[in-house]
Amino acid sequence: MNQKSSTTSIVLVGLFAALTVLGTMIKIPMPTGAFAHLGNSVLLLAVLLIGYKKGALAGGLGFAIFDILNGFAAEAPYFILESFIVGGAAALTILFFQKNIDTVWKVIVVAAVSGIAKIIMTQLKNTAMGLLAGADFSISFTSALSKLPATVINVATTIVIVSLVYFPLKKAMTIIFTRQSF
Repeated sequence: MNQKSSTTSIVLVGLFAALTVLGTMIKIPMPTGAFAHLGNSVLLLAVLLIGYKKGALAGGLGFAIFDILNGFAAEAPYFILESFIVGGAAALTILFFQKNIDTVWKVIVVAAVSGIAKIIMTQLKNTAMGLLAGADFSISFTSALSKLPATVINVATTIVIVSLVYFPLKKAMTIIFTRQSF
């Protein structure tokens, strides 16, 4: 039974990593050069459905694979770290609700808290990149703010998508994984 559980965990991490890559490939270009995508929705769904560690790992791997395949390899390690921080914000909110995510408003709160973490992480990363490029803090911070609209769109999209699909996916996974045989 333990080997079956371990195999199932590996398959679910791989599945959600692949879905994160696909979700990130569905992108809407923004005038700032950044883009909005659906990868964050998959990360949050992974954390909600398979747990913090596995879900954050799946999301981080998915983002890293996307980055490597699309010319952003230098950013891949950052997005693995960010996935654990954003997923951690979601996990702490889930713990606040005593692991009882039974209403849409709780899903919205979890998504909003993780979205705030995503916005903060994006602002910090972009400010740090500006500082590393030699700009002073005020210019780096302001420049980073100009890139936030794509992140805000990602957060809003994540809140809507996750609140719509979480309960049907949770029910489907419960049915699939409680059957005695496949």
